[in-house]
Amino acid sequence: MQENYLAKWLNNELTKEELAEFKTSDEYTSYQRILEVSGQLEAPVFNADEALMAIKNKHTLEETKVVQLHPFKKFLRVAAAAAVIIFGSYFYLNYQDETVNTAYAENKEIILPDNSKVILNADSEVSFSERNWDKKRNVDLNGEAFFKVAKGKRFTVATDAGMVTVLGTQFNVEHREGVFEVTCFEGLVSVTFQDKETKLPAGTSFMVIEGKIVDALEPRTFQPSWLNHESSFKSIPLKYVLAEFERQHNIKVETKNIDSNQLFTGTFSNTDSDLALKSISMPSQIKFNLEGSKVLFYGEKTP
Repeated sequence: MQENYLAKWLNNELTKEELAEFKTSDEYTSYQRILEVSGQLEAPVFNADEALMAIKNKHTLEETKVVQLHPFKKFLRVAAAAAVIIFGSYFYLNYQDETVNTAYAENKEIILPDNSKVILNADSEVSFSERNWDKKRNVDLNGEAFFKVAKGKRFTVATDAGMVTVLGTQFNVEHREGVFEVTCFEGLVSVTFQDKETKLPAGTSFMVIEGKIVDALEPRTFQPSWLNHESSFKSIPLKYVLAEFERQHNIKVETKNIDSNQLFTGTFSNTDSDLALKSISMPSQIKFNLEGSKVLFYGEKTP
């Protein structure tokens, strides 16, 4: 590849043949990716025309002859574009957050920079800044995760529903549509919801359903039930139970003629779908029909 291809590409001066050759090079993919990232940055506006006018005025005062500036104007445009790419590359490599997610019916373990451990439940996502971890131990969570936090500075878990703060402990956080729950298994956890702080000692939980604080199921073990391949509920609307079944078994759920807001208390298996269906349908007095990767829950009087 010719050495001046990058400058010509930035200035849109490559012929079709040169562009085709440039796209086959190893450097093209990297330059293209950096250029896409740099396009998202809010960099200071560089006005080449104003810069050229200032230079021209200065040269006019110092010299009487006219100076041809068009080649230098082209150089400034290429230099400005190159500077944006260099800055974009630095930003992309050093300030992007680490993001880990799970699919339906999948769990995943993550070790954070301070050796804290995070175990993600199905259909969940966490992100954190590895570069700034020593300054701020913060994790953004969407879904559900169990945390074993190494002792040290304040550790926070941020969700759209509320903030969880600890120093070094074991706890579980669930944030799904309509549900926000925090359970402390060891130490002390601080939960901030709607600007109000609640302290949770070991063996207690804090739960919000559809924006309202409700009584939560107290943990009877030293870790959440889903780590033992079970999902447990206490007085939870059935629609959230069915949504969790869908996540854990990757089976599409449909309903007909049932009250999805009726409260459910019980446990179902995260590994045996047939057993889980029976564990949900029997106490709820509803029926089900499983066909492949889709299940229909329906009322007793459904035709």
